Amino acid sequence: MAEPERRPPRPFERILARLDDSATDDGRQMHELLSRLYPICRSITGDGVRRTLSMAREYLPIEVHEVASGTRVFDWTVPDEWNVRAAWIEGPDGERLVDFADHNLHLMSYSVPVDEVMALEELQEHLHSLPDQPDLIPYRTSYYRRNWGFCLPHNLRQQLPQGDYRVRIDSSLAAGSLTYGELLLRGESSREILLSCHICHPSLANDNLSSLVVSLFLARALAAEIEAGRSPRYSYRFLWIPGTIGSITWLARNREAAERIDHGLVAANLGDAGDFHYKRSRQGDAVIDRAVALLLRDSGRPHQLEDFVPFGYDERQYCSPGFNLAVGSLTRTPWGRYAEYHTSADNPTFVQGQYLAESLRLYAAAFGLIESNRRYLNLKPHCEPQLGRRGLYRAIGGGEDGREKELAMLWVLNLSDGDHDLLAIAERSALPFNSIVAAAEALLAADLLRPVSVERDQESP
Repeated sequence: MAEPERRPPRPFERILARLDDSATDDGRQMHELLSRLYPICRSITGDGVRRTLSMAREYLPIEVHEVASGTRVFDWTVPDEWNVRAAWIEGPDGERLVDFADHNLHLMSYSVPVDEVMALEELQEHLHSLPDQPDLIPYRTSYYRRNWGFCLPHNLRQQLPQGDYRVRIDSSLAAGSLTYGELLLRGESSREILLSCHICHPSLANDNLSSLVVSLFLARALAAEIEAGRSPRYSYRFLWIPGTIGSITWLARNREAAERIDHGLVAANLGDAGDFHYKRSRQGDAVIDRAVALLLRDSGRPHQLEDFVPFGYDERQYCSPGFNLAVGSLTRTPWGRYAEYHTSADNPTFVQGQYLAESLRLYAAAFGLIESNRRYLNLKPHCEPQLGRRGLYRAIGGGEDGREKELAMLWVLNLSDGDHDLLAIAERSALPFNSIVAAAEALLAADLLRPVSVERDQESP
């Protein structure tokens, strides 16, 4: 069978080829950045978010936005800004037992200033620990209710002696702003693909930082392709935002931009060893839902597909009925389903470079699949066209060699009626998506297909 002339690789194909050659190095670099970011105390507002975005800007020209406290964003209000300088508990003998300087999870996020002496019984009302994980520090927050608290290992809590304790929280909670980062990489079309991740957690490596470094490295790779003159079909919008209030704020300020988003993913928990999980969008059968499901199918790896529920990360804001964007969530082990979740055990040791690299590749492959997805029209729909005289069929029949390529072409010809996209053909044929794409390109080169151009066609910008 004659091979069609090879077209130049598309941007994500080039990215994937490079990732295949340098997976170990990419994983190492992402893990190094994650380890640098890990000590920073982040929250939904404050200098920790700014420091994090400042470090991310070493890699890309991310635009940093500040939205003033008190700004109304739909039914919410941007909260006061929180920053902390020091926090500790001294025991009856003057020994410092719990210190924010040792681990920023020790302080409940958004704790108000405190400088008091109190008995153990009163202090206990403000302590948080995990009896089932007695050696770990839990992560706790009180964003929208003025309160304070400390988190500590349960073993230490049980050993606290009776007496008076000095409690000091040197924090500020005052009018300021909410900070988020944004990067728009323009492609051939103004239609967009969104990648969003939250950056509001303190020292938690998998739940927060893994998605930050994966999305940053993906954006950097795509930016390099665009700079070299190899633009993707879609434009790509990357958001690094505080959870919940960040996506609500962005949507409230960017309704027109939101209307240009055809597909999207919320990234989280991408550095652990667990299987990949995909949570579908509210639409359930959007192109992004079908694309990720097909990609995971073709990978041959264990994975889980789950239906949308209005609980979890920021996908629930993008999928709220007023927007109903086609945004799913692609993770490894989902939130709450690994023992280290929201504890001090979610540290850089728990996250591994090889898993970050695998996640980076899967995201690049998902967007590459959407980029390659098109609708075609069979130009010779009355029976099968003769493929042999066009060099597309085996000269000698009867053998199995080349059968998948020929079967893929026959499937593409049969379902290229203007209604079925290549995803649908791969789904129905059970053939790998890449085989379907290769078949379509061969048939296109032989003038047996033409692309379908549909106004505002979400699959063909």
